[in-house]
Amino acid sequence: MVEADRMRVSVIGTGYLGATTAACLAEMGFEVLGLDVDKAKIDTLRAGSVPFYEPGLDELLERNLQAGRLGFTTSFAEAAAFADLHLICVGTPQQEGSGAADLRYVNSAVDQLAPHLTRPSVVVGRSTVPVGTAATLAARLAALAPVGEEAELGWSPEFLREGFGVEDTLHPNRIVLGTDSPRVEKAVRSLWQQQIDEGVPFLLTDLQTAELVKVAANAFLATKISFINAMAEVSEVAGADVIQLAEALSYDDRIGGKFLGPGLGFGGGCLPKDIRAFMARADELGVEPALSFLREVDAINQRRRARTIDIARQLIGGNFAGSTVAVLGAAFKPNSDDIRDSPALDVAATIASLGARVTVYDPQALERARQEHPELNYADSMLAAAAGADVVLLLTEWQEFREANPEALGEVVADKRIVDGRNALDPTFWRSAGWTYRALGRQ
Repeated sequence: MVEADRMRVSVIGTGYLGATTAACLAEMGFEVLGLDVDKAKIDTLRAGSVPFYEPGLDELLERNLQAGRLGFTTSFAEAAAFADLHLICVGTPQQEGSGAADLRYVNSAVDQLAPHLTRPSVVVGRSTVPVGTAATLAARLAALAPVGEEAELGWSPEFLREGFGVEDTLHPNRIVLGTDSPRVEKAVRSLWQQQIDEGVPFLLTDLQTAELVKVAANAFLATKISFINAMAEVSEVAGADVIQLAEALSYDDRIGGKFLGPGLGFGGGCLPKDIRAFMARADELGVEPALSFLREVDAINQRRRARTIDIARQLIGGNFAGSTVAVLGAAFKPNSDDIRDSPALDVAATIASLGARVTVYDPQALERARQEHPELNYADSMLAAAAGADVVLLLTEWQEFREANPEALGEVVADKRIVDGRNALDPTFWRSAGWTYRALGRQ
């Protein structure tokens, strides 16, 4: 192993996690080589363009390409010759027809890298995998690598939030590493020494605990989100206000206010598939009852979408056929162009299937949305999307939508009706401007 300040790193997989990790490590001063089997993606990154939206990442990519600290390749042989530490950052999507994680990309990364490891090497997984995966991969790595057991594997889960990926990489709230190898520990400590010196906690665990940290965190967050959305269901029937309820709960320091925002629910490429994969793995381990509550967490989340559609249908008289609907938001969350399992697009597509003419606007996700849902209409501004609308649905809480002018919007719609699917607006303000305002969990 070379000295820490000379350590070179390969990042295998250049999707959201990999590209963000590679650019940030280069910004920290490491020489980094990103690897992907998708040549088009590599060509895009080499040209200094990020193939997705993440605030601040474009600047980091361009600066470090120009500085010569960051490069990209499609060759595993080149990555093996270049790097002292290899980070696996490939995706683990949900399997078709199953809740289980699809591990083909993780397995392939090890299978293609290992035969080129002819000197002592450290491989560290950052992908989210079912517990028990890392131990299997460690054995696989040692069996396939020419250097044998001197190719060592550890697991260090990532905790990036889309829209805050650069900040979360450069300034993580904790670093977790699963290993019993002093060499793996030394390499990972060297990678994050700056952050450790700044006081970021470094937790050393076994492989299995490290694998569980990410899925346990996501399961907890999903549970908290679905809990307050369950309270929204109760509040609507009981005549209570879930926003006031959430505020009251937030002052209890045992509960806190983070992720206690009632609304349309969670989506994206992590929480939904991770809790389903967690349940599937628990079933394989024979402890399915321990996580059976996550089935209701998932069900509550899905019901929020149906309830949003019901509220919109009530506002326009009970039937979408022939109506015009404006949907503000396509990404699953603001500050991202990720539309995977997007509640906003799910609601939009369902309403369109019920006979409405649906027009969608999103500040960043329109291109991806058009590819996924060509049956919908799209506009290049909020006002254009709302033109002639019988009802407006705010489904992704972009700042642009939070700050929307009800007077200006009211001049272009057919009727001043709005469903606030994220509880992002001030009801009094909008009602005073003549709008009929409805939101989940509020009268």
